[in-house]
Amino acid sequence: MRISIFNYNVGNLYSLQVALKRECVETQLIRDIRKAKTADALLLPGVGSFQEVARVLPNDEIRDMVREGKPLFGICLGLQLFFDHSDEGPGKGLSLFPGRVKRLPSDVKVPQIGWNTVNIRKRNEYVEQLPNEAWVYYVHSYYPPTQGDWVTATTEYGLEYATIVAEKNILGTQFHPEKSGTAGRIILRNFLQSIKK
Repeated sequence: MRISIFNYNVGNLYSLQVALKRECVETQLIRDIRKAKTADALLLPGVGSFQEVARVLPNDEIRDMVREGKPLFGICLGLQLFFDHSDEGPGKGLSLFPGRVKRLPSDVKVPQIGWNTVNIRKRNEYVEQLPNEAWVYYVHSYYPPTQGDWVTATTEYGLEYATIVAEKNILGTQFHPEKSGTAGRIILRNFLQSIKK
């Protein structure tokens, strides 16, 4: 199995590649989205600025791939790019889900860095065997909307926000599964299993 990781050129992708290699997955860092067409899935990684990435994101091509059935996994910033816009700055996301990504409230420490729990709102193939209130690792200052049928799980940090979103061949996590121990491995394995179906 081969997964294309879209390289925004703004972060260290080593730990993500190691986590996927542990699951016997070949990874390919790409800047040309056309190279993802032959991969089994496309991954949008979780480091960087919404406005910087929005300038280089090939929105139309990614949306076309998703419509054609290509599995898409977004992590942290990658998840936030699923939405229309972000308070982080100008630029347009993929609009796979409606809504605006907002900054965490000022009454909590921002960025949120460290471990927190996920509250599963509805079960699907991506959260099979993931216990409710599993601990996962976060590094972020912005959060996605909480309303929508695509919200699979939420987290509380000053407010409640969506931390896992899923619909058909699209999966996104606000946390970093590659740094989330057992819970992260469950999410990664479930995503990989969904590709094989």
